Formats: sequence, C-alpha cells, structure tokens
Amino acid sequence: MKKHVRKRIFIEKLIKRIMVFSSVSIMVVLALIMFVIIQKGAPSMTWDMVSKVPGGGFYLGKEGGVLNAILGSLYLAIGGTVIAFIISLPLALYLETYLKNSVWGDRVRLVLDILWGVPSIVYGAFAFILMIYVGMRASLLAGIVTLALLEIPILARAMDEVFRRMPKELTLSALALGSTKSELGIKIIIPQMLPGIVTGVMLAFGRGIGDAASVLFTAGYTDRIPSSLMRPVASLPLAVFFQLGTPFPEVQNRAYASALILTLIVLTISLLSRLVIWRLGKYVIR
Repeated sequence: MKKHVRKRIFIEKLIKRIMVFSSVSIMVVLALIMFVIIQKGAPSMTWDMVSKVPGGGFYLGKEGGVLNAILGSLYLAIGGTVIAFIISLPLALYLETYLKNSVWGDRVRLVLDILWGVPSIVYGAFAFILMIYVGMRASLLAGIVTLALLEIPILARAMDEVFRRMPKELTLSALALGSTKSELGIKIIIPQMLPGIVTGVMLAFGRGIGDAASVLFTAGYTDRIPSSLMRPVASLPLAVFFQLGTPFPEVQNRAYASALILTLIVLTISLLSRLVIWRLGKYVIR
C-alpha cells in the first residue's frame, strides 16, 4: 500500500475518532448537568413551586413558588422572539433574493456574525443606556426589546443559512416561469424552508428564555406577575441567581428546582418543534 494511501486512511480514522469522542463528550456533559439538576432540584419540585408566587419569607426558606418567574420568562422570550422574527425574516429573505452573492450581502452577514458574538451583557448595557435616555424604567417592554436585539442576529443568520440551502433547481424554475424575486421569496422559499425556519426560531427562543445578563438591568425583578408592559418582571435565570445567592440550603435547593423548570420548558418546546419539523418535512422537496 502506498504511503499517501496509508496517510489518508490514518487521517480518516483519526477524524472519525475525534467526532465520536466529541459526540460522547457532549452527551456525557448533558447527562451530568441533568443528573445534578434533578438530584438537587427534584425534592423541592412541589405544586406550590410552580403555582404560587413568592410569599413572605420565601428567600428565608418559607412558603411560595416561582410562578412569577415562569410566566415572566415566557413573556420575555415569546415577546422578544416575535419581534426578532418580524425583523429577521424579511432581512434573511432580502439577503437570499437580492444580495445573495454580492459584496453588500457578505458585509451584512459579517455584521450579523459580529452581533451574534457580542456578549449579552453588552446588549443589556446598551438597552439600559437607551432606557435612561428615553426616561423608561426597568419593565417587561424593555426586557422584550433587549431580548429582541439579542435574538435578531441569531435568527437572521440561522434563516439565512437555511435559505442558502434552497435547491437551485426550484429557484431557477420559479424565475424561468416569470416569478419576481419577492414572489420567489414569499411563495417558494418560505414554504420550502419552513422546517429550517422553525429550527431557527427555536434556537433564538432558547437563547432568549435562558439569558440573564441582558435582562438584569432592563426587565428588573419582582415577586409579582406583571400587570402591564411597563411593570418590572421576573425571569427564571435571575430567580436561580438570586436563590443561589442566599445562605439557606432550602432556598438553594429551590434554585435547582427553578433550573429544572427552565430546562423542562426548553426541552418541551424543543420536542414540539421537532414534531412540527417532522410534520412539515413531509411536504418539502429534497
């Protein structure tokens, strides 16, 4: 066997082993995280934990729950994802249909990639400065806008990558039949790439519901359920942070229960999105 053939076989085996090791490492880390959260959080996972707001002395180990943080996280993540989707979908379509291989398209993608890599605390600081400038206090609305800013580059780039995998045959066929670029995007690309769009939305939603730094100064924190967009709102990541900061073991265990609730929410939404993607994938041309 020639030397270069043996070298290629060795590299192939090495890369395969690295891939297997990486896959196993990810699964082991996930299993360890889930084990710790379930072990410490399951004993504190009571009905009161998910159905009541913090009562008097909750942070001293007394009665109450984190219903305010559960609903607050859902309000923030859903609101931020909706706004980000409304902005990101036209942007991604514009990149695919009008700026596909142009210099400006590459520049826009570079900007989005940079924004994707900006730490979430920077978004929080930027939104906090804007709040001071317009005279707004920490509120549900401010938190939603901050999460929308955080999710826009994630969602836009995810959908852009999905749209770039559009079969060229469909694009050329649609244009050959007289479709305009806007019709191509709305009537062909979106229906064809809908499973990928759902995946991008879930990716952005998961980032939004689990982020604490961006909403620390913008959404505030309260033990009550917000009655309007201008009221402060709690979130599960901040609930975990504040509960772990107490010296009481009972409250610290509730922090792990809060983390378990957050994990279950993300897991449920991920499974539902997988179901939706599977159902929609039946109608996608491959």
